[in-house]
Amino acid sequence: MYLLAWVFVGAVVGWGAGRALQGDGYGVIMDLLMGAAGAVAGGFLMRSAGFHGYGGAIVTTFVAVIGAALLTMLTAYVNGRRVYARQL
Repeated sequence: MYLLAWVFVGAVVGWGAGRALQGDGYGVIMDLLMGAAGAVAGGFLMRSAGFHGYGGAIVTTFVAVIGAALLTMLTAYVNGRRVYARQL
């Protein structure tokens, strides 16, 4: 049940992390997919660590957000994209 939530949250976080990066990277679709993959990995990691039930849902979703951002930004750094401040 939480898998769908992790995928959705991860896609949103991956998109946001991709927007914070400049360069010709992989594009929006790959940022969404990497965010979802990072979220699922982080969520399953916390579930296997023993966080279950109602309280575990909050913890696993939080770790899924961190996993999505980390995977998206780590892949971007490896390929030469950098984080820049954007002017509004």
